[in-house]
Amino acid sequence: MFDRERTRMLAVASAALLLSVLVWFNYSAVLPLVVADWGLSGTRAGIVFGAFQAGYLLAIVPAGVLVDRHSPRYVIAAGATVAGLLSLGFALLADGFLAGTLLRFVAGTGMAGVYVPGMRFVTDWYGTADRGTAMGLYVGTFSLGSGLSFLLASSIAAAIGWRVAIGATSVGALLVAPLILGVGRDAPGTDTRTSDGFDLDVLRNRAYLAAVGVYAWHNWELFGVRNWLVAFLVATAAVGGLGTPEAVAGVLAGVMIMLGGVGNALGGTLSDRIGRTTVIAIALVCSGLVSAVIGVLGGLPLPVLLVVVLVWGVALTMDSAPTSTAITEIVNDERVGTALSIQSFIGFTTTVVSPIVFGAALDLGGFALAFPTLAAGALVALGSLAVLRYAEKRRSVERSV
Repeated sequence: MFDRERTRMLAVASAALLLSVLVWFNYSAVLPLVVADWGLSGTRAGIVFGAFQAGYLLAIVPAGVLVDRHSPRYVIAAGATVAGLLSLGFALLADGFLAGTLLRFVAGTGMAGVYVPGMRFVTDWYGTADRGTAMGLYVGTFSLGSGLSFLLASSIAAAIGWRVAIGATSVGALLVAPLILGVGRDAPGTDTRTSDGFDLDVLRNRAYLAAVGVYAWHNWELFGVRNWLVAFLVATAAVGGLGTPEAVAGVLAGVMIMLGGVGNALGGTLSDRIGRTTVIAIALVCSGLVSAVIGVLGGLPLPVLLVVVLVWGVALTMDSAPTSTAITEIVNDERVGTALSIQSFIGFTTTVVSPIVFGAALDLGGFALAFPTLAAGALVALGSLAVLRYAEKRRSVERSV
């Protein structure tokens, strides 16, 4: 009965994330149309996306502290509602760079109440033996929702317009509150949490800091790709020469990002079997290699480009669930929410910067110069992973003495 109940709670948390994350990338899915409508430069287009990330960063640590002290369900319900309402506001009210940046910023603060609190919720229900698999499925929903956002928004935008597309992909977040409050329930024993609030002790944990470094630079690459992928595909000969390049690029980007859900699930399950750091290393090497060269491959035939992009989608996310799962195991249980929120705060700081750096590099030298700025993130993440392995080995030796 307990296994059935916790599976149901994993499904509830994943559905809440799926409905909410449609908001995160609906702007990126219609980016070429917004750029044309508002006359945005590459740098300004990146800032509008980065504003969502900045709002997320502002609210993520308070959200993590709250879920160490109280039920994650109420935080998730409130956050999703804010994200949905402000994204609808973007569709209805935004008329240019300043208004769009502000509305995306506030929507991002709402999203902070969904993603990490959901990880805390899943951690409460699953032990370390199968937590990697559960976390892989939950985090995989992020990729699934992101890809679905691209598919829906790009298709609707091509048929009706980008404002309708963003509005249509915003309403799902408003269904999260009745779902998580009406169907979800807290794990047994979590009503006796002992956390007394924010505590920076986790920052003295070297293994934790190294894992956060891995996550931050993984995000540098991942979010740079997701924000600029549609624009890149439209610029390729294979897609740009088609009759409806924006729609085709949106569908391809959506499928690629949805396959990231497979990457998350695969990475989480493999990490339960062969180790967290081994899976992380494999994923970073593969994704980094593609990021380094994809900018000069715009002349590939469509079938070959399709294969490269889809494989890239799996590799880009395989390290995400193992990294977050490792963090839940490195810190004390009563500080998991705080640790995950600090991880997300530091990790998503790079997502504010990398789309802007990419856009600036694009303005200077095109995609051939822009994509290697993302590959650099994978390289630095591998350096952080080496530190994590060393820290874990040192902790193991100290415990055996």
